[in-house]
Amino acid sequence: MAISANRLELLQIADAVAREKSIDRNIVITAMEDAIQKAARSRYGTETEVRAEINSKTGEIRLQRLLQVVETVENVSTEISLDEALARNPEASLGDFIAEPLPPLDFGRIAAQSAKQVIVQKVREAERDRQFDEFKDRVGEVVNGVVKRAEYGNVIVDLGRGEGIVRRDELIPREAFRTGDRIRAYIYDVRREQRGPQIFLSRTHPQFMAKLFAQEVPEIYDGVIEIRSVARDPGSRAKIAVISKDSSIDPVGACVGMRGSRVQAVVGELQGEKIDIIPWNDEPATFIVNALQPAEVAKVVLDEDAERIEVVVPDEQLSLAIGRRGQNVRLASQLTGWAIDIMTENEESERRQKEFQERSNLFMEALNVDEMVGQLLATEGFTSVEEVAYVELDEISMIEGFDNDTAEEIQARARDYLEELETRLDQERRDLGVSDDLRTIDGLTTAMLVALGKDDVKSVEDLAGCATDDLVGWTERKDGETKRFEGALSAFDVSRTDAEAMIMSARVSAGWVTEEELNAQQEDGEVADDAEAVEEEAEEAAAGAILKG
Repeated sequence: MAISANRLELLQIADAVAREKSIDRNIVITAMEDAIQKAARSRYGTETEVRAEINSKTGEIRLQRLLQVVETVENVSTEISLDEALARNPEASLGDFIAEPLPPLDFGRIAAQSAKQVIVQKVREAERDRQFDEFKDRVGEVVNGVVKRAEYGNVIVDLGRGEGIVRRDELIPREAFRTGDRIRAYIYDVRREQRGPQIFLSRTHPQFMAKLFAQEVPEIYDGVIEIRSVARDPGSRAKIAVISKDSSIDPVGACVGMRGSRVQAVVGELQGEKIDIIPWNDEPATFIVNALQPAEVAKVVLDEDAERIEVVVPDEQLSLAIGRRGQNVRLASQLTGWAIDIMTENEESERRQKEFQERSNLFMEALNVDEMVGQLLATEGFTSVEEVAYVELDEISMIEGFDNDTAEEIQARARDYLEELETRLDQERRDLGVSDDLRTIDGLTTAMLVALGKDDVKSVEDLAGCATDDLVGWTERKDGETKRFEGALSAFDVSRTDAEAMIMSARVSAGWVTEEELNAQQEDGEVADDAEAVEEEAEEAAAGAILKG
């Protein structure tokens, strides 16, 4: 069968468009069929159900009109009677559709223009879908491209089969690109938007530097050395924590390379950004000391619940530890995930003396003793009147200069003070309107009830409606800075687990949940914790695979 020139040209156009746009040929042919159907409807009437088919081998166009089989025909353009349908197809039944051939259509100028718009729209949508499908799985990769143009500080990058954008805040400061420049960037997000898929690139993302090291250091690519954490002040300074799975390989030395060749290649790509390579350590104190290099650390004090650490440095090391505009300590905090407070040895000594004096004064006032006795108790490590009141008598009588009678008298005074304090606090609780029912919640002391009352938590229902953060407070990290928000019970030694237990107990007392439901939730939580642990292991494995790739 001979193929006409027009039909052959139709297939050639479909092939050319498919190659140029890198989309499936069948998608182009389907778009042409939709365009022909739209043009045919404008010719035969918009209510007519027209179907167009293009033979993908011959280019032959077949037009058909679909008619629904009904008992009574109301619209001859869309319906056909059952008797007439049976005459054409003996197996026809009510509700079926009968295809009726239509003669070839001679397109007018308007119909042709309309068909062209349909084809262009369908092809554009297919191209966008292809771009999105291609790049959505490449998030986390470093790509090379050519700068197409720069507008309003943003850089548009030609990625070959797509177009990406490096926004102004994702460029390294003082970095300028011109049309035609080669650029390397990290794909951190791909979104499907109205104007097409948007591929967002970054040169300031911490993982961009990690990927560059993976390209320069074979041991990282092979997975022998792992990058655990990265912190960057783009264009200025960065810290990267590495660990080796092979004890015979020094992770820091491997990343630095012979005469610094490997790290210098990364520095050159990052416009001279200074990079500190830190050995990772599972011990937070050791890791934080390493992260504060090149400053020397004399002493650290950890607060694991608040993820805060106090670092004591020699006076002459203070400026080095903090860094210019706080850069060194800020990057160390980002790298380790801990809030870091830095003080000099003199400042720490003054603080310890102040705390010692405060404890001494507390004992002097509460126990009605002289300064020497108060200082002796503080020196022996007692920090509160409760400790003095309820420790074994021997621990007090063993203090030099004390005997059993003295120890008994001190403990008696401590207990009297606590009873008097309890009476005062209970009266304050009543004055604040805190319900007696709250006293039944395990773990709540009278002092805590007063604190809750001042925070407008005065009944079991009020406590049941609280979140854990409302009681113990929370921290937020933004731009490398950690801000602490206090809760109603932040002044007390209450863990998040204890606070959650108090809230759940209040919800049981308030009738919001039953003991059985609470136990079921706890069991589900344990299962969820196990699932979360498995998921974390999977994520770590995936992260290793990404760095390898």
